[in-house]
Amino acid sequence: MNDKTKDREKILVADDELSILRMLNRNLTRRGYEVITAANGLEALERIEESLPNLIILDLMMPKMDGLEVCRRVREWSQVPIIILSAVGEERQKVEALDLGADDYLTKPFGMDELQARIRVALRRSNQLKEDSRREDLVIFSDEDLLIDFIRRQVTFQGQEVKLTPKQYDLLRYLVQNAGRVITHRSALINVWGPEYGQESQYLHVFIGQLRQKIEVDSVHPRHIITEPGVGYRFREVAGSQ
Repeated sequence: MNDKTKDREKILVADDELSILRMLNRNLTRRGYEVITAANGLEALERIEESLPNLIILDLMMPKMDGLEVCRRVREWSQVPIIILSAVGEERQKVEALDLGADDYLTKPFGMDELQARIRVALRRSNQLKEDSRREDLVIFSDEDLLIDFIRRQVTFQGQEVKLTPKQYDLLRYLVQNAGRVITHRSALINVWGPEYGQESQYLHVFIGQLRQKIEVDSVHPRHIITEPGVGYRFREVAGSQ
């Protein structure tokens, strides 16, 4: 193996549709990644343990072991980024995979440019986590009109200090700590309010609406807190966090 090959980031692609497997293998290799493929869930788990990829692209519905079980087993020992591929009609399984620890998802059919963008975000976030060791060490979030000082618990929007309730602040902090990652309704509720609130989606919608009123120029077309329909929310990742 030459030095150039060793430097390439490894992506494992698991899908039982050979046409998709070949297409992703070809396109990702062309973009400079080292690609490892698997045609079923059991093979995917074996390849993951053998090769320790930098990122996993995982189809939900596969023979021998489905993507949910693969995701569950991987998360027992690794925080490697996982992007789920789902078909129309697999919304429940998609949300379950995200709750199990998957980082993102794409619904088939999808474009390579969109997939590439999701890969870049997931890898960047993973590398940042390795450098920081804990995302909770985040001190400052800064983006054009929004500044968050996590030491002082101070939020500034367009140069003006924003007053948040304790729960509004906790929710904003959780979203920012996971910037770029899809956060399901259940995940946000459990991590901010506690396990007993896991099914209170409407409760979360109210608080998201309140936050948007305070940190968005246009709460109808938000720039920071993006809605993932039927799934949850994603805080838009930007450069400038410390």
